[in-house]
Amino acid sequence: MNNSIWQRILKNKASLCGFVLVVFFALVALFAPVLAPAKTANPYQLPQSSYDITPQGPSAQHWFGTTEQQYDLYYGVIWGTRLAFKIGITVTFFAFLIGLFLGAAAAYFGGKIDEIIMRFTDVVFAVPSLVLAMVIAAMLGPDINNMMIALTAVAWPSYARLIRGDVLSVKQRDFVTASKALGARGPRLLLRHILPNSIYPSVVVASLDIGYIVLTAASLSFLGLGSQPGTADWGQLIAMARNWVLGSGTNTFAYWYTVVIPGGAIFLFVLGWNLLGDGFRDILDPRQG
Repeated sequence: MNNSIWQRILKNKASLCGFVLVVFFALVALFAPVLAPAKTANPYQLPQSSYDITPQGPSAQHWFGTTEQQYDLYYGVIWGTRLAFKIGITVTFFAFLIGLFLGAAAAYFGGKIDEIIMRFTDVVFAVPSLVLAMVIAAMLGPDINNMMIALTAVAWPSYARLIRGDVLSVKQRDFVTASKALGARGPRLLLRHILPNSIYPSVVVASLDIGYIVLTAASLSFLGLGSQPGTADWGQLIAMARNWVLGSGTNTFAYWYTVVIPGGAIFLFVLGWNLLGDGFRDILDPRQG
């Protein structure tokens, strides 16, 4: 980032807060093997100390306490952070690429190609994204990779529609007309002159979508359509807490840590990306000073 971008981030307290949160979670994900050394060959497998159904509170052995069946919450939150980045960035990246390709093709070539792509996009848009993701994930089976495929399948249409609109707008500008007059045609015109001036709004949406994708992935895991049971996944941790939300008969907050800790991690992660996305919008908007 150049000095101008840094200055805009530092001047905007909300975007600075988002940047700090995202960097904090990035450091947790990066140093997960140090913060919570893996117990098995699969680092995303939650360590289990026993099969006791009742959660145990924070202690020297389990800093954040345990879930039902004694899965370690601290380990789950730490490695769940790395999994959240993996899911959010991977799904957003592939959804962006698919949307970029289809949206640019529809706008640039027009005619029947535009009609086919946009009507297919409308069909996907016609079904609520969470419902469609649930259907696809249920058909493919509970697995992290299948969940990412399902999320990608419902995330790309928004990019396709946004990029199509921006490409149609940029195509009419004077510098594109000048490029055509100088002999620019076909893929060279699209890739060198049109797309670089069309993708900025989509980059902002992508930065906002990472948090939304992670939230949706947690929802699928909570419903049993995401990661396998025993995976260090924030949605799984919340699912394990649903029987303990109301606490015990005498103490409503007896098992608060089973809900507050993984729920707080999701909340702060999504908040960080949303605030950072707003900052990127201000930075990349040419109308800003």
